[in-house]
Amino acid sequence: MMRPTIFLAAIAALPASASAQALPADPLDSPMWQYHAERLFAGMPVSFDERVKIEMPIIAENQHAFPVAIDARALPGARRIVLFADLNPIPVALDYRPLAAEPFIATRIKLDQATPVRAAVQLEDGSWHLAGKWIDASGGGCSAPPVSRVRGDWAEHLGEIRGSGWHEGSETRLRISFRHPMDTGLVENIPAYNIDNVTVSRADGTPLARMHVFGSVAEDPAFTVIVDDPARTAFSVSARDTGGLEFSGSLAPATRPVMASLHP
Repeated sequence: MMRPTIFLAAIAALPASASAQALPADPLDSPMWQYHAERLFAGMPVSFDERVKIEMPIIAENQHAFPVAIDARALPGARRIVLFADLNPIPVALDYRPLAAEPFIATRIKLDQATPVRAAVQLEDGSWHLAGKWIDASGGGCSAPPVSRVRGDWAEHLGEIRGSGWHEGSETRLRISFRHPMDTGLVENIPAYNIDNVTVSRADGTPLARMHVFGSVAEDPAFTVIVDDPARTAFSVSARDTGGLEFSGSLAPATRPVMASLHP
């Protein structure tokens, strides 16, 4: 299992420079704020911004599947959303790129202990805008085996895709879920194994959104995105996991889920 510093370096892409701007004081007073911010934001301007909306419970009733929704539609030029939990062993859960979608993403993550959970939104000018909350969690979300491993049926359903779509005026809200154990590598004798890339496209292949996914996203990961869709078109979704398997399916917005098949 890679150490958190490696995960953070992969997201940041560039090291913090010697001329990095001073980081603002953390309103959540996290012991890991400086450490993560220096690696994630690569010396770019950082601010805490009320226009970044992050919705989640304040107590994790289920630390294996904790719901988080991030809405950055009030920020002009939002091009990237990073979801991370300061004190998780795998801090970054999701790196979302809304190429031609709205800067909104919802998913479920694992929590290993009480921790700040944050949304970091990058604008076209490179600046980062943050919001977050301390979440009370009993712990163990990253270090317990997934339910499908305990049942032993994970391989029978690996890669199944379910999707639903709801029209909201000229927009469509898409919810896509995958059957996958999302192993963190922190459980004895179970190596890290997770979906790591997801792309949502129009039926003609035009990419709408891409996301880089990490092992701290919950088992059977689900993602909700919002796309501009006045013509009410069909969509396709594709994904790849760290074992090299690829999954794909198509979705016409409807009120009930549809199933797509596994394509290894």
